[in-house]
Amino acid sequence: MGIYSVSSTALLIAFLLYLVATFFFGGAIRQNKNERHQKTKAGTIGLVITIIGFASQLVYFIARWVMTGHAPVSNLFEFTTFLGMSMILAFIIIYIYYKTAFLGVFALPLATIIIAYASMFSSDVAPLVASLQSYWLPIHVSTVSLAQGILFISFVAGLMYLIRQIDQTRATLRNTMLELVIYGIFLFVGFIVMTSIFNAVSYQATFEVEGNGQQTVAEYHLPPIAAPQDSTLLSENVMSPWFEVPGWMHGDDAGRKFNTVIWSFFGGSIIYGIAFLISRKRIGKRLQPLLKGVKPDMLDEIMYRSVAIGFPVFTLGGLIFAAIWAQIAWGRFWGWDPKEVWALITWLFYAAFLHLRLSRGWHGEKSGWLAVVGFAIIMFNLIVVNLVLASLHSYA
Repeated sequence: MGIYSVSSTALLIAFLLYLVATFFFGGAIRQNKNERHQKTKAGTIGLVITIIGFASQLVYFIARWVMTGHAPVSNLFEFTTFLGMSMILAFIIIYIYYKTAFLGVFALPLATIIIAYASMFSSDVAPLVASLQSYWLPIHVSTVSLAQGILFISFVAGLMYLIRQIDQTRATLRNTMLELVIYGIFLFVGFIVMTSIFNAVSYQATFEVEGNGQQTVAEYHLPPIAAPQDSTLLSENVMSPWFEVPGWMHGDDAGRKFNTVIWSFFGGSIIYGIAFLISRKRIGKRLQPLLKGVKPDMLDEIMYRSVAIGFPVFTLGGLIFAAIWAQIAWGRFWGWDPKEVWALITWLFYAAFLHLRLSRGWHGEKSGWLAVVGFAIIMFNLIVVNLVLASLHSYA
């Protein structure tokens, strides 16, 4: 077996083990009071499986490093898988300290979704561009990823807190906002499912695009609902586009990106609708009884401690190390590149989180909403800034 196969197989094994561990954590939170020892045993088994999965993902990481000759954090596939690994590591540490299986039921599936998201990008091995050929690559990127993995735990605890504490018996603005957060997770899953399905059948639709006196080719890997502006469909036996993208959307990939967004909403809405029909009530309301055994004060403490640890780590990697590397690579420590701007926005938000928590007494539900919004900013940076906005970091 070649080293590439070892790397890919190890990552797949880790992914499957995380899913298996989730079921054991689910078994650990059964509410039968006569089975406390069995619940503890199930939680221990879940932790062991998670650690084995993390070790397998570490094998993937090392094997890919050997194969590429550099730290495997240089493109979106590598960064996102490392981010998923950071999330798992943060969960393992928090679980060992707090020993709450509820966190595993929520954290592990969300982390595996992130790892599945990585599979949407090319895993091909390519040489580093000039600006990435620096020892600051693993220092900066790994530190940022570890910080985001820790902040991910604050998001999980915050979401759990909101689901547990918000009154789900009547329709309110808070209920609607909470359900929209859950719906957003389903949209993310919808993107992965739709992309995976059409990638599996090697779907491709090709357009010839005319712009600025030049002809370019745009390739779609999802059926073209939205076509590029001033384009002609070249592929045969594929779905005809319904409309062209709006004129204000510029860029060679604007049509493909907008088309992907449409399919994400389509797939996510279908999955959410199926879940709603099965549960016959809002997803948040269905999940609430599962969290009755969780102490809200503990969730509130996990939220705060995760941010208190993750924020200085992000400061180190996302601002200080990033500025040093930018000075070396581009001759300036700061520019208004979208990636840099959103890193600053992330830093300012979590700084405000800690300020409001320590100075204004924003505990409980207020902290829960801040934790959710903060991680939404991180995901916006990961998805929208990387895939939509033009950036000096577009090589990723």
